Amino acid sequence: MTEKLYQNGEYYNYPLIIKKILNIALTQAPDQEIVYRDKARFTYRELAHRINRLASGLQSAGVDKGDTVAVFDYDSNRFLECFFAVPMMGAVMQMVNWRLSSEQIIYTINHADAKIILINSDFLPLLEPIREQLTQVENIIVIQESDDNVETELEVLADYEALLADSSDSYPFEDLDENTKATTFYTTGTTGKPKGVHFTHRQLVLHTMSLALALGAYETIGRFRSDDVYMPLTPMFHVHAWGIPYVATMLGTKQVYPGKYEPAMLLKLITTEKVTSSHCVPTILQMLVTSPVVKELDMSNWKVIIGGSKLSAGLAAAAQKLGITVYTGYGMSETCPVISLATPKTSMLDDLSDDDMLNLVVKTGLPIPLVEFEVVDTDGNPQPHDGASVGEIVFRAPWLTMDYFKAPDKSRELWRNGWLYSGDVGHIDEDGYLQVTDRIKDVIKTGGEWISSLDLENCISRHPAVLESAAIGVPDAKWGERPMLLVTLKPEQEGSIDEDGLRAFMKEEAANGAFPKYGVPDTIRIIKELPKTSVGKLNKKAMRENLIV
Repeated sequence: MTEKLYQNGEYYNYPLIIKKILNIALTQAPDQEIVYRDKARFTYRELAHRINRLASGLQSAGVDKGDTVAVFDYDSNRFLECFFAVPMMGAVMQMVNWRLSSEQIIYTINHADAKIILINSDFLPLLEPIREQLTQVENIIVIQESDDNVETELEVLADYEALLADSSDSYPFEDLDENTKATTFYTTGTTGKPKGVHFTHRQLVLHTMSLALALGAYETIGRFRSDDVYMPLTPMFHVHAWGIPYVATMLGTKQVYPGKYEPAMLLKLITTEKVTSSHCVPTILQMLVTSPVVKELDMSNWKVIIGGSKLSAGLAAAAQKLGITVYTGYGMSETCPVISLATPKTSMLDDLSDDDMLNLVVKTGLPIPLVEFEVVDTDGNPQPHDGASVGEIVFRAPWLTMDYFKAPDKSRELWRNGWLYSGDVGHIDEDGYLQVTDRIKDVIKTGGEWISSLDLENCISRHPAVLESAAIGVPDAKWGERPMLLVTLKPEQEGSIDEDGLRAFMKEEAANGAFPKYGVPDTIRIIKELPKTSVGKLNKKAMRENLIV
């Protein structure tokens, strides 16, 4: 009977497409608010109208199914509108990392075959000198950030708001094939050109549903539900802001978008809009917890997922001292991105000491639903889940990128025997918790023994004078390689300790069993600032090249 109904066209073959996520919000919370800084405030119902108008405007600008629309913007309601309008019309949204070099921006836009660029007026100086080299871009639409008139030498098709105002708020979004490509962006490594990662509607919907389940269904310290207030502090160009804007929209959660990251504005929005849930890299959290203003504010309702780089015990302790609930999330650009969360159950609060809780939230965590992971040796054999046996971390989930765009050789390195190879090293304990111990390229090998750079960084972070740190391996004639620690101090602690004092601290920690004694760095350098990548991660390649003399 079912087969006959299907053949006659009476059965509805429900596609997992982004349009369905938006429809849930319009049913559950049409009047919920979406806020952009102190500049705009509107409802989900109005968001849907703007999404329709954007799709209509893009269609009039020549965007068709399969075309790529490149977006340069801060975290904003406009970017959220692009998250839906562009893929819902069957096009592909390219999230452009505006922190890349000019050469990388040229390469990524051309490689993605971008046809239209939507760009915030603040970034026009990046685009103007390279416009002639963007060979496939036909039109540019400017998002005016301020009330001042935009002056540019570029030929511009329209202003974003004017385009919406002149377009229909009724757009016939079709039921697309769920395997239609929806988004793309580029991930940069230490060598070679940026690699194009891409995801389908089906993958994004499954990631959204699984992440919502992991964050909201379990009784944990990081619970995220429809009555929360969400504000991303991870750029929306970076893996869809970890996919959480899709989760927040599906739940009908109040969303707050901060635009340019400015400490005063971020803290203002957190307090005045009563933000309860965010995510960011450690650098952003460090910037906020060290702000003089934060000590005067009540931060006790704020929950923050930390990813991108390891959450150190020292930074977690500083956040917890302010009443902020912090815990680790883990993933990669290639994994959409969330793979695991370190969210202890709230029932553990009475059973665990502060130190035990601290050690738990900085772990890489448990897999979210539908994720499988293992650690494997060089032959691909799974290692015991004993909390000690180390190997490369490999994944399976229904939303992992299938390949790198137009890069078959790199794709073959990514997937092997049905597992995505992460390039990360770690172990899994008896309770199923994953702990990343290093990137393969960052593991320090001295005299045949492995030293985890993350263990060294975590240890030095506990020193009260240390702000940030990075451990790297340096060549050594006797041992092959030895660890070096690069450290920045808290402003108020500058001059309070020297490099010998920090090394004595590390020796004492090693003597107490924090890490093997052979891992005590021969050299510790106090520097002004640690090099970072375009998404706020520690740039250890630059450290090795520029800081080792």
